[in-house]
Amino acid sequence: MSRRPDRFTPDRIDTLWRREAARRSGFSGKTLGLVLALGMMIGWQAPDWWARLAPEIAIPTASTGTAPSSASADQLSADFGYCHSGGGSNCVVDGDTFWFRGEKYRIADIDTPETHGPRCPEEGALGARATSRLQQLMNAGPFSLEIDGRATDKYGRALRIVTRDGQSIGQQLVDEGLARTWDGRRHPWC
Repeated sequence: MSRRPDRFTPDRIDTLWRREAARRSGFSGKTLGLVLALGMMIGWQAPDWWARLAPEIAIPTASTGTAPSSASADQLSADFGYCHSGGGSNCVVDGDTFWFRGEKYRIADIDTPETHGPRCPEEGALGARATSRLQQLMNAGPFSLEIDGRATDKYGRALRIVTRDGQSIGQQLVDEGLARTWDGRRHPWC
Protein backbone atom coordinates (compact mmCIF):
# COMPACT_ATOMS: atom_id res chain seq x y z
CA MET A 1 0.00 0.00 0.00
CA SER A 2 1.48 3.21 -1.05
CA ARG A 3 1.28 6.16 1.15
CA ARG A 4 -0.22 9.32 -0.28
CA PRO A 5 2.18 12.30 -0.08
CA ASP A 6 1.29 14.84 2.59
CA ARG A 7 -0.27 17.93 1.02
CA PHE A 8 0.96 20.30 3.73
CA THR A 9 4.70 19.90 4.02
CA PRO A 10 6.68 22.91 5.23
CA ASP A 11 7.84 23.63 1.68
CA ARG A 12 4.31 23.41 0.35
CA ILE A 13 2.95 25.67 3.11
CA ASP A 14 5.66 28.24 2.34
CA THR A 15 4.82 28.16 -1.36
CA LEU A 16 1.08 28.57 -0.72
CA TRP A 17 1.71 31.41 1.73
CA ARG A 18 3.89 33.29 -0.77
CA ARG A 19 1.29 32.92 -3.55
CA GLU A 20 -1.48 34.24 -1.28
CA ALA A 21 0.67 37.18 -0.14
CA ALA A 22 1.53 38.07 -3.74
CA ARG A 23 -2.14 37.86 -4.74
CA ARG A 24 -3.24 40.19 -1.92
CA SER A 25 -0.48 42.79 -2.36
CA GLY A 26 -1.69 44.28 -5.66
CA PHE A 27 -4.65 46.57 -6.32
CA SER A 28 -7.83 44.89 -7.41
CA GLY A 29 -9.87 46.41 -10.21
CA LYS A 30 -12.29 48.15 -7.84
CA THR A 31 -9.56 49.46 -5.56
CA LEU A 32 -7.49 50.75 -8.46
CA GLY A 33 -10.52 52.54 -9.90
CA LEU A 34 -11.32 54.19 -6.57
CA VAL A 35 -7.70 55.28 -6.05
CA LEU A 36 -7.57 56.79 -9.55
CA ALA A 37 -10.90 58.60 -9.06
CA LEU A 38 -9.75 59.99 -5.70
CA GLY A 39 -6.46 61.13 -7.23
CA MET A 40 -8.28 62.94 -10.03
CA MET A 41 -10.62 64.68 -7.55
CA ILE A 42 -7.70 65.81 -5.39
CA GLY A 43 -5.77 67.03 -8.42
CA TRP A 44 -8.79 68.93 -9.66
CA GLN A 45 -9.36 70.66 -6.31
CA ALA A 46 -5.68 71.20 -5.35
CA PRO A 47 -5.34 74.72 -6.84
CA ASP A 48 -8.32 75.95 -4.81
CA TRP A 49 -6.93 74.28 -1.67
CA TRP A 50 -3.65 76.11 -2.21
CA ALA A 51 -5.46 79.43 -2.64
CA ARG A 52 -7.19 78.90 0.73
CA LEU A 53 -3.95 77.88 2.45
CA ALA A 54 -1.77 80.65 1.04
CA PRO A 55 -3.94 83.39 -0.46
CA GLU A 56 -1.02 85.83 -0.57
CA ILE A 57 0.66 83.51 -3.09
CA ALA A 58 -2.21 83.08 -5.51
CA ILE A 59 -1.90 80.47 -8.24
CA PRO A 60 -3.82 81.29 -11.42
CA THR A 61 -6.78 78.94 -11.85
CA ALA A 62 -9.94 78.98 -13.86
CA SER A 63 -12.02 79.26 -10.70
CA THR A 64 -10.07 82.01 -8.93
CA GLY A 65 -8.93 83.96 -11.97
CA THR A 66 -6.00 85.33 -10.01
CA ALA A 67 -2.43 85.60 -11.09
CA PRO A 68 0.69 85.31 -8.93
CA SER A 69 0.97 88.40 -6.78
CA SER A 70 3.97 90.57 -6.22
CA ALA A 71 4.61 92.48 -3.02
CA SER A 72 3.12 95.71 -4.40
CA ALA A 73 0.14 94.37 -6.35
CA ASP A 74 -3.22 94.16 -4.55
CA GLN A 75 -5.06 91.28 -6.17
CA LEU A 76 -7.35 89.88 -3.49
CA SER A 77 -10.94 90.99 -3.18
CA ALA A 78 -14.36 89.77 -2.13
CA ASP A 79 -17.77 91.06 -1.18
CA PHE A 80 -17.59 91.15 2.64
CA GLY A 81 -20.67 90.96 4.81
CA TYR A 82 -20.93 90.49 8.58
CA CYS A 83 -20.45 87.17 10.38
CA HIS A 84 -23.37 87.03 12.79
CA SER A 85 -22.43 83.69 14.34
CA GLY A 86 -19.65 81.17 13.95
CA GLY A 87 -17.51 80.86 10.86
CA GLY A 88 -18.23 82.24 7.49
CA SER A 89 -16.98 83.00 4.06
CA ASN A 90 -15.88 86.53 3.22
CA CYS A 91 -17.31 88.29 6.25
CA VAL A 92 -16.17 90.57 9.07
CA VAL A 93 -16.34 89.22 12.65
CA ASP A 94 -15.21 92.36 14.48
CA GLY A 95 -12.83 95.28 14.00
CA ASP A 96 -9.70 93.12 13.68
CA THR A 97 -10.98 89.69 12.60
CA PHE A 98 -12.52 88.48 9.33
CA TRP A 99 -13.12 85.35 7.27
CA PHE A 100 -11.77 85.20 3.72
CA ARG A 101 -11.95 82.19 1.37
CA GLY A 102 -12.94 79.93 4.25
CA GLU A 103 -10.07 80.91 6.56
CA LYS A 104 -10.21 83.09 9.66
CA TYR A 105 -7.78 86.04 9.75
CA ARG A 106 -6.69 88.32 12.57
CA ILE A 107 -5.23 91.67 11.52
CA ALA A 108 -1.75 91.41 13.03
CA ASP A 109 -0.85 95.06 13.54
CA ILE A 110 -3.90 96.29 15.52
CA ASP A 111 -6.23 95.61 18.43
CA THR A 112 -9.85 96.75 18.40
CA PRO A 113 -12.56 96.79 21.07
CA GLU A 114 -14.52 93.59 21.62
CA THR A 115 -17.99 93.29 20.17
CA HIS A 116 -18.63 89.73 21.39
CA GLY A 117 -18.70 90.20 25.14
CA PRO A 118 -17.67 93.84 25.58
CA ARG A 119 -16.69 94.78 29.13
CA CYS A 120 -18.60 98.08 29.06
CA PRO A 121 -21.10 99.88 26.78
CA GLU A 122 -18.38 102.23 25.44
CA GLU A 123 -16.25 99.27 24.32
CA GLY A 124 -19.27 97.68 22.59
CA ALA A 125 -20.13 100.92 20.77
CA LEU A 126 -16.56 101.57 19.62
CA GLY A 127 -16.20 97.90 18.63
CA ALA A 128 -19.36 98.13 16.51
CA ARG A 129 -17.98 101.23 14.75
CA ALA A 130 -14.64 99.49 14.14
CA THR A 131 -16.44 96.42 12.74
CA SER A 132 -18.52 98.54 10.40
CA ARG A 133 -15.49 100.50 9.22
CA LEU A 134 -13.43 97.34 8.62
CA GLN A 135 -16.26 95.94 6.49
CA GLN A 136 -16.30 99.18 4.44
CA LEU A 137 -12.52 99.11 4.01
CA MET A 138 -12.45 95.43 2.99
CA ASN A 139 -15.08 96.15 0.32
CA ALA A 140 -13.32 99.30 -0.95
CA GLY A 141 -11.17 97.43 -3.49
CA PRO A 142 -8.38 94.90 -3.96
CA PHE A 143 -6.06 94.28 -1.01
CA SER A 144 -3.03 92.20 -0.04
CA LEU A 145 -2.38 89.96 2.96
CA GLU A 146 1.17 90.11 4.26
CA ILE A 147 2.85 87.96 6.89
CA ASP A 148 4.86 89.87 9.49
CA GLY A 149 6.28 87.56 12.14
CA ARG A 150 4.15 84.61 13.22
CA ALA A 151 1.81 83.08 10.64
CA THR A 152 -0.89 82.04 13.16
CA ASP A 153 -2.01 82.97 16.66
CA LYS A 154 -2.79 80.68 19.59
CA TYR A 155 -6.40 80.37 18.38
CA GLY A 156 -5.35 79.10 14.94
CA ARG A 157 -6.24 82.32 13.12
CA ALA A 158 -3.97 83.41 10.29
CA LEU A 159 -2.10 86.58 11.32
CA ARG A 160 -1.79 89.01 8.44
CA ILE A 161 -1.33 92.71 7.83
CA VAL A 162 -3.99 93.86 5.38
CA THR A 163 -2.70 96.45 2.92
CA ARG A 164 -4.03 98.41 -0.01
CA ASP A 165 -1.65 100.37 -2.22
CA GLY A 166 1.13 99.58 0.26
CA GLN A 167 -0.73 101.18 3.21
CA SER A 168 -1.94 99.22 6.23
CA ILE A 169 -5.71 99.11 6.63
CA GLY A 170 -5.09 98.47 10.33
CA GLN A 171 -3.10 101.69 10.60
CA GLN A 172 -5.98 103.50 8.93
CA LEU A 173 -8.28 102.21 11.70
CA VAL A 174 -5.74 103.44 14.28
CA ASP A 175 -5.59 106.87 12.61
CA GLU A 176 -9.41 107.05 12.73
CA GLY A 177 -9.44 106.26 16.47
CA LEU A 178 -11.12 102.88 16.04
CA ALA A 179 -8.12 100.68 16.94
CA ARG A 180 -4.77 100.63 18.76
CA THR A 181 -1.44 99.50 17.43
CA TRP A 182 -0.85 95.91 18.59
CA ASP A 183 2.00 95.78 21.11
CA GLY A 184 1.81 92.07 21.89
CA ARG A 185 -0.91 92.08 24.54
CA ARG A 186 -4.46 93.25 25.10
CA HIS A 187 -5.26 96.39 27.08
CA PRO A 188 -8.66 97.31 28.53
CA TRP A 189 -10.95 99.61 26.54
CA CYS A 190 -13.08 100.60 29.57
